[in-house]
Amino acid sequence: MGRQRGAARRSRSAAAGASPVTLTGRGGIVVMFAAGVLCGLLSHWFGVPLLAGAGFAIGCALAGFATRPADLLTLVVSPPLVFFAATFTVVFATTLGQGSLLRGLTVGVLAALAATAPWLFFGTLLVVVICLARGMMTNVRELRDKLVGVRLFEKEENENPVRWDESPATAQDRRLHHGEVD
Repeated sequence: MGRQRGAARRSRSAAAGASPVTLTGRGGIVVMFAAGVLCGLLSHWFGVPLLAGAGFAIGCALAGFATRPADLLTLVVSPPLVFFAATFTVVFATTLGQGSLLRGLTVGVLAALAATAPWLFFGTLLVVVICLARGMMTNVRELRDKLVGVRLFEKEENENPVRWDESPATAQDRRLHHGEVD
């Protein structure tokens, strides 16, 4: 019994050592965001504009390779929003204490997005290509299979849940109410 437990522990530790680091979809998003913010701040402090976009692209590649296969669909749709959030965070942090915050944020975010937009497209394309190679189409098929039975915009068969007795009645059985015409 003790030998079995020890063997099981050794096999688990060997398997854990051999397996690569895997992140959830949220973890991959955090990696992209952290790389974008860190490299954006370094870019601002050192005056190297290339660093902000390249850092985001590197974060996208790391997240694409490290995210578990079940969460690849989540990761693929997130780079534009993550890029905007990282850019906004960097501009907010560097604009604080320099006059009008609203003006500084507006001008800073628009200028930063315009300057680094090609890196956003490159990072998004990088995530899509990496995730496609890692099996994202399996996730798409599974999602499609789950949604096959879901009818979002079709009319319900039982649109009116209240049912009135609509059996044909004879003239003797049916009495006319005030205002009814036969």
